[in-house]
Amino acid sequence: MFEIKKPSASNKTIRMPDDLIARLERLAAQNDISFNQLVIQCCEYALNNMKKE
Repeated sequence: MFEIKKPSASNKTIRMPDDLIARLERLAAQNDISFNQLVIQCCEYALNNMKKE
């Protein structure tokens, strides 16, 4: 049976340096994606590629 799934998401306020925000906003605009989606992708990449202890 067809089932529509909605991924869960939560709001979280974070603080970032202004220069980092500006760089991310530029990169998101250049790639036609939202700032939020870019930050999610950056975080997922960093977590998936961390050195294992």
